[in-house]
Amino acid sequence: MALKEMLMPRRPVVNPMSPQERRSALPRAGYWAPVLMLVGLVIVFAAANDQFLAIGNMRTIANQAAIPVVLAVGLTFVILTGSIDLSAEGVMATTSISVSLLLANSANANDYGVLGALLIGLSIGTAFGLLNGLLYTLVRMPSLIVTLGMWFIGLGLASYLFPGRQPVVEDASFRSWALGDWFGVSRLVYVALLIAVAAVVVLRYTHVGRMIYGIGAAEDLMRLAGIRVNRYKVIAFAISGTLAGLAGLMATAQLGVGNVTSGADRLFPALSAVVLGGTLLSGGRGGAFQSVLGVLILVVLGNGMILTGVSPYIQQGVIGAVIVVAVVVTGWTSRGRLRVAK
Repeated sequence: MALKEMLMPRRPVVNPMSPQERRSALPRAGYWAPVLMLVGLVIVFAAANDQFLAIGNMRTIANQAAIPVVLAVGLTFVILTGSIDLSAEGVMATTSISVSLLLANSANANDYGVLGALLIGLSIGTAFGLLNGLLYTLVRMPSLIVTLGMWFIGLGLASYLFPGRQPVVEDASFRSWALGDWFGVSRLVYVALLIAVAAVVVLRYTHVGRMIYGIGAAEDLMRLAGIRVNRYKVIAFAISGTLAGLAGLMATAQLGVGNVTSGADRLFPALSAVVLGGTLLSGGRGGAFQSVLGVLILVVLGNGMILTGVSPYIQQGVIGAVIVVAVVVTGWTSRGRLRVAK
């Protein structure tokens, strides 16, 4: 090499990101957006009200999040496949009335014990989920229509079973799951935490989880590869129904009565939480952990606005705006392939 070339200053080596690398970096940013949003909300409300981070308020937030977490995790399995499940409120209603009439109660002489009532309650939810999945896959009806119909069927069954007055649950051991606590936190919170952890494990580390992601990402390719897509769709709906039944049991333990409206106004906040956490309605991306983050964002946002004295009318608008912004941020890189949920 000539001396002149050796003495000449060299230009710094620039290694720009390839287009593929830039595209892959953006989803990672979308993944962390809900985490940053939750942290930001905590910081803002802690600065606005010194009671926000009080132990008592943290317990309140955890208790408020328990049932929505269970519902949102169940819905996540279905949404990851690119489908939708709107039957949760009907499932919760039927489960609540049925279980309250099977436990020791004020309406009849039944007393099947907590274990029997729990098994029957979860079986009711599973039956609804299986029926949703079978109608969707075998009859080829849109999941939106199938599950919407099941919502009203569930409400109708619950109203038919309603004995004229709300049956009061007199089984103290069943009520203790909502009234009792471990280390100052309701036992239902631990149930929700266990469900969330189990869902993360199933989705990330099992064959069923991989198939659910694959169906949402590229269903046609999965079919061409010989995968029994319908089987895994039915499994996803069964899991969603089972967890909706569990949510109905939890609501009954909290209320202490069988109530047709036990699931009222719970479905759409849970759906919003799933989307807010970053799970795409088109399927294939997201997960249970993201749905838990979405629930916490909504609960923290509502709790913080109440503590700071925000008008209830403004609260609804703020929550709606947050959901829209979060969906834009988390789904921006996939906007080209987004489609109406099947």
